[in-house]
Amino acid sequence: MSLSRSRLLASATALGVVAVLGPALSVSPAVSASAWAAECGTTNAALNRPATASSTENAGTPATAAVDGNTGTRWSSAFSDPQWIQVDLGSSQQVCRVNLNWETAYSRAFQVQVSSDASTWTTVYSTTTGTGGIQNLDVTGTGRYVRVYGTARATQWGHSLWEFGINTTTDTPTIPPTDPRNPDFGPNVLVYGPESSQTDMQNRLNAISTQMKTNQFGPERYAVLFKPGSYNADVNLRFYTQVAGLGLRPDDVNLNGHVRVEADWLQQGDNPNNLGNATQNFWRGAENLSVTVPAGQVERWAVSQAAAYRRMHLRGQVQLWNGGDGWASGGLIVDSRIDGYTESGSQQQFLTRNSNLAGGWGGSVWNMVFVGTQGAPPQHFPNPSHTTVDTSPVVREKPFLYLSNGEYRVFVPALRQNARGTSWESGTPAGTSISLADFFIVKPGTPVSLTNAALAAGKHLLLTPGVHKLSDTITVTRPDTVVLGLGLATLTPETGKAALSVSDVDGVKLAGFLVDAGLTNSPVLLQVGTPGSTANHAANPTSLHDVYLRVGGSQAGKATVSLQVNSNNTIVDHTWVWRADHGAGVGWTVNTAQNGVVVNGNDVTAYGLFVEHYQQHNVVWNGNGGRTYFFQNELPYDPPNQAAWMNGSSPGWAAYKVAPSVTTHEAWGVGVYCFNNANPSVVTANGFEVPQTSGVRFHDLVTVSLGGVGTINNVINNVGGVANTANQVRYLVSYP
Repeated sequence: MSLSRSRLLASATALGVVAVLGPALSVSPAVSASAWAAECGTTNAALNRPATASSTENAGTPATAAVDGNTGTRWSSAFSDPQWIQVDLGSSQQVCRVNLNWETAYSRAFQVQVSSDASTWTTVYSTTTGTGGIQNLDVTGTGRYVRVYGTARATQWGHSLWEFGINTTTDTPTIPPTDPRNPDFGPNVLVYGPESSQTDMQNRLNAISTQMKTNQFGPERYAVLFKPGSYNADVNLRFYTQVAGLGLRPDDVNLNGHVRVEADWLQQGDNPNNLGNATQNFWRGAENLSVTVPAGQVERWAVSQAAAYRRMHLRGQVQLWNGGDGWASGGLIVDSRIDGYTESGSQQQFLTRNSNLAGGWGGSVWNMVFVGTQGAPPQHFPNPSHTTVDTSPVVREKPFLYLSNGEYRVFVPALRQNARGTSWESGTPAGTSISLADFFIVKPGTPVSLTNAALAAGKHLLLTPGVHKLSDTITVTRPDTVVLGLGLATLTPETGKAALSVSDVDGVKLAGFLVDAGLTNSPVLLQVGTPGSTANHAANPTSLHDVYLRVGGSQAGKATVSLQVNSNNTIVDHTWVWRADHGAGVGWTVNTAQNGVVVNGNDVTAYGLFVEHYQQHNVVWNGNGGRTYFFQNELPYDPPNQAAWMNGSSPGWAAYKVAPSVTTHEAWGVGVYCFNNANPSVVTANGFEVPQTSGVRFHDLVTVSLGGVGTINNVINNVGGVANTANQVRYLVSYP
């Protein structure tokens, strides 16, 4: 966030829930009782559990040898009848199967028995004609102890088992199907068609806008979706609201009117009428729409972080700030065409990727970056600070929901190499289409075990709007899995585990959700690839799109690392990773968070890396071949003194740290700002720290002391000069 934002720590006060917002969608429980069915598990509950026996043949054949998982060791008894072996399961369990692997000296007559106290036994299986060998016996019984009681030997030797295994009953979820023509998205997804009442639709849009105007940290979430067709609508987009078209291309849905973000709620200074401050306009998005602005009017998209303007066609001109005064502090235009003039005004930093600025661009403050964008201004840095890169070397656009012949599907755009311009203007976009029947719809309250069972069964995930409180980690293990959120669905881990982890597999797509740290510290909030991952995924990388992470603000969240990228070739397509500087649960020792992003994988590419306020390095890059196009950072506001902000003997922690072992890394359009309002005397040695080698190159760097509050001694590696009260902005064209 920016200086203006930091001085105006207005609390988010949600308006009361609107009583009537138009026709309500049906509400169903997250998981019905019928979604769970008893099933005999496959785990050996007897493995390495305490085992005893009536006797042993010798010291080399103890009872424990029958429950050690080794078919080369065995229990055998004395050469007499009866004999028994029993296992303590540790707790009372429903036994559904007993697996016996007999040695040559087997029991011809025996019973399988269960007991709660190892004293009173209930027989659940009995035979006098046992055949030996391997026997898998289906049984029904409940007990802590299970024993095999042999009454007659088949040979002159004793009773002898290579292995004694037990399966118990588990509640195994039955994955509910998704009807792709009439899916249940829950109450906070609103779907409109051309036949809908335009008046009712506009009233509902207005009511949501009123409710969410200042609802910065509330739990409410909305997605408003438009079927292909034409509408008259004024969408005043507020917190935690996504508006999107359901066409395959943006022009399939046209809104005559506006999809706008206004800077009209957060005051500047002490005057309640002095508005125009857009520096807290976070967590919202517009996607896959065509918007025709009325003649003589201008669209306004006055945003800061976590506010994507994606896959849009704006038939008009746009202002990226209040339009006359105030500030804005970061945003993204991607895969979009803007017919009219784009005016950035006081927007402090901004990324435009793979778009068509058909009407041209004007303005810059500190850090305007254009990658693969037609109509972008020419490279010039600084003043104006335009960083222009001709193509995106490797990119995949965000998956999106659409309608095809009445069926909901998810389109997954194809990987593009050296891409320039949008993915859709030249015709039908390249990619694959997945029926929503192949998705499991996750609602707030859905047990993680059911979600993981759906993933294990080969389903993709659609996360519905709301706060999803997680008792365990959502685990993605299958290649090409799509996890798509609607309405900024929010994942909150409550037990100190990661919210979501991805195995080191090809082509996973994570898109459109927020991870909000819980009260118990999570070592990692979101993990992509297992530590030590080595596989090459260049042909089909995992990608993240509009995935945001937050520590504090809604509560006193804690996380050591927010985003850890271990898989090679991963693409990060717009993220805001934020240790909160305002809201609830905020303070140097309260919402503790060490690093925002840690990249261990090789050849990782990031477009739009917004990372702020972490208590050590905000970004740590350990992998080779990394590329970053646009980096925006604010150092933490709240170190209480210099002693609390030391990296060994060095003052403070560089925002962006490339590890000494890295030999190749490159970055374009990068900025680090400080605002040490808790103690203005605090100093940071460098905005960036990197190895001094020819393979590590940075282009168009800036450091800023916001309002002169705090000091950054140098831009990078003791080069670039001090940013402080006397000289608040420092530019560096290249390093080395």
